Amino acid sequence: MAGKRTSFLYLNESEMIRAGVLDSKHCVDVLDEMFKLIGQGDYIMGGPDRNEHGIRIYFPDHPQFPGMPQNGPDRRFMAMVGYLGGRFHTAGCKWYGSNVANLSRGLPRSILMVTLNDPDTCEPIAFMSGNLISGTRTGCVPGVGTRYLASPAAEVCSCIGAGPISRSCLSGIMAEAHSIKKICVYDIRQEAAEEFAKWAGTKFGVEAVTCASTEEVVRAGDIISVAASKIKPVIVKNEWIKEGSLIVTTGGCQLDEAYLTSARIVFDNPLMHKAYMQDAHRSASGVDAIYASMLAGCVYKLIDAGKLPPLDEAVGLGDIAVGKAPGRTAEKDRILLETSGMPVEDIAWGYEIYRQAKAMGLGQELLLWDESYM
Repeated sequence: MAGKRTSFLYLNESEMIRAGVLDSKHCVDVLDEMFKLIGQGDYIMGGPDRNEHGIRIYFPDHPQFPGMPQNGPDRRFMAMVGYLGGRFHTAGCKWYGSNVANLSRGLPRSILMVTLNDPDTCEPIAFMSGNLISGTRTGCVPGVGTRYLASPAAEVCSCIGAGPISRSCLSGIMAEAHSIKKICVYDIRQEAAEEFAKWAGTKFGVEAVTCASTEEVVRAGDIISVAASKIKPVIVKNEWIKEGSLIVTTGGCQLDEAYLTSARIVFDNPLMHKAYMQDAHRSASGVDAIYASMLAGCVYKLIDAGKLPPLDEAVGLGDIAVGKAPGRTAEKDRILLETSGMPVEDIAWGYEIYRQAKAMGLGQELLLWDESYM
């Protein structure tokens, strides 16, 4: 029997842009479709429980060998693997490298690649520049959350953080929040906040202003997007938060107990957060140290203390998308959407861009083999 020729499509960043990777409105629709598959259970992620975020290389604080990388702020490599069913029927991996020192080298902090594979033959079908896949899909999860959880009367969107991910989150939210009349932004760097406000006002055609503090920006918001660095989490107090508001945490955020025990909490995927908690309890570093590095660490502590229900009882965005649980049920409800990113998001959006790129004749076909030596 003759061997099978195997090739795959390589897509660089400019080709990804031409194929529509920055189209937030379309990405929100694709991720909504993905969340419906999660709600039905038609997906698999890493680990024996099929819900691990990924596996990470932790570098030592004091390397014993020349050239070994040293631990630092957001210094890591991570492999995020998964399978997504439905029309996607694709396995994939996002390979993620991050080093804050890159910024002084003229490089992005993180450099990512996405591989898509045929789930049956295991052959690669695409190898793609992953930064814009990851950034867009991260911002469009808040867009899906806005679709189901935000008040239809929301008029002010507040953004904490003025970096690229915060821009992506605002783009995802604005794809769904059609009643927004004002955008407020706070960043510890005033210049960055001013640049963000100028960009937001021009892009979305609404008033956009900077705020002088976290308190000011939170008090203003009907929808509050937290996309600041998790290296120094934002502190948000219960008394600052409006009735009827939606908070979406994509970055580091310390919410106080009074808010967390009175708000409705929705998770992007409760089973993934359960896996996070299990990993923390197994860690040699200790639960507190691991929780401190996690976006939802303040929530996990209250679950451990019995002050919040266990994650087996929690509602996921997929449950809401398929109708197993309601979205917003009352105008005055305060809702928190806890997100942490999932590899199936990269697979969903990566597959859609791969499909669009093929239809447009973009990319370069690369040969793996005409006939495998093996």
